[in-house]
Amino acid sequence: MGDVTPANQDQPSKSRPSKPSLPQGTRDFGPDVVQKRNFIFNTIRSVFELHGFQPLETPAMENLETLLGKYGEEGDKLIFKILNNGLGDPKNIDKARAAFENVLQGKNDRNLTERALKYDLTIPFARYVAMNHGRLAFPFRRYQVQPVWRADRPQRGRYREFYQCDADIVGSRSLLNEVELALVYSEVFRRLGIDVEIRINSRRILSALADVSGGQHLMIPLTVAIDKLDKIGHAGVAEEMQKLGIDANRSEQILQFISSTRTSVDASDDSLQFLGGSSQAAAGLEELRYVLSMLANTEAKNDVVVDFSLARGLNYYTGIIFEVRAENVQIGSIGGGGRYDDLTGLFGVPDLPGVGISFGVDRIYDVMEEMNLFPEAVHHGTMVLFFNLGDTEARTAFDFVRGLRKRGIASEIYHEASKLDKQFKYAEKKGIPYVVIIGSRELENKTCNVKNIISGDQKEVAFDELYNQFI
Repeated sequence: MGDVTPANQDQPSKSRPSKPSLPQGTRDFGPDVVQKRNFIFNTIRSVFELHGFQPLETPAMENLETLLGKYGEEGDKLIFKILNNGLGDPKNIDKARAAFENVLQGKNDRNLTERALKYDLTIPFARYVAMNHGRLAFPFRRYQVQPVWRADRPQRGRYREFYQCDADIVGSRSLLNEVELALVYSEVFRRLGIDVEIRINSRRILSALADVSGGQHLMIPLTVAIDKLDKIGHAGVAEEMQKLGIDANRSEQILQFISSTRTSVDASDDSLQFLGGSSQAAAGLEELRYVLSMLANTEAKNDVVVDFSLARGLNYYTGIIFEVRAENVQIGSIGGGGRYDDLTGLFGVPDLPGVGISFGVDRIYDVMEEMNLFPEAVHHGTMVLFFNLGDTEARTAFDFVRGLRKRGIASEIYHEASKLDKQFKYAEKKGIPYVVIIGSRELENKTCNVKNIISGDQKEVAFDELYNQFI
């Protein structure tokens, strides 16, 4: 007798499949959510195109060198880097180990990663303009609706993968562009039914604040500190400024200045006096006055306010900056942007000024859900379901399905002959308002039963009158 091996010995272990999950900070979107998001996207696109903007798309990934150094130290930390393919090749093992050591020391190493997921749409757009400027008609107006990725800490209204909707105008220094973009913001949110406050400031004023605080070397860290005002409060920002070497008295004066939100900017003698009569400050205040004066007779006049605490901590802004907040909802900004006159110079193409804005679609969605602002008509699913009561009946029903689709009515037939109760439950679960029943008796009489699931009304309709029930 040969050896007997126990049934469970030397057999592959059958491990229980792990429960599926999503990466933290990402989400699935079911049909209902996608339809609502598309309502937002389509509203924004329609306003963009009404103002003469053209669509553009760029790749999900960029070369790492394209992105690094464009968002400031804080932003660089949030860039998702992509490991080079081929790291499993034995020839690359030693290089990869050395590269990991460099990364652990806070350095970047091309032997480990050369590419990254895009952090926003603005820098990739600047790269596109730099590569194609000889073929573009300026001013070039583009809009872009694509996902971006940030290695941020997920929380309400903040995700690691999210969509941005951007509009930019490149090739013009005219402040009319800022006025146009303010109107775009105002019109979009009016159509969506969201009451907003569109805050504007000038980076020139922030530059003047740096001067009175100790010098231009403080511009970036001071801007970063001010940008945290909503998160860490008055005392927290004061502490941050004092860490920069700004004394307590001056820190308090700066906080009092930036906390004054205004709907108009007069000659601002007080502002100029506090800012030491700075030419930068005077130019910034003049920019703000111009934008407000141009908006004074428009629908946006009550939406736009000047906010000296607005900093927008991205290094590339040089002039007017924007931020949009929803009224009566605590969720952070739902839009932002500004002028970036030196942006394409980062890619070897100087003297191409630009200005742009971005919509935070995910936060806009959350605001509309919280405030119940989505219209009922946003759900564009199947309108009519034909029951399947057998092969002969299904062939007739299928002809009607095709006829309704040709007339623009979303229709479907149940996939197999089943009990009426099962087919009714399917219609109810999908939110289909009408069902059409064609059985053997109906075939003989050339009629069908049409039931409105919402109201419960049911009536018998002749075949030749069926289409008129839904058109």
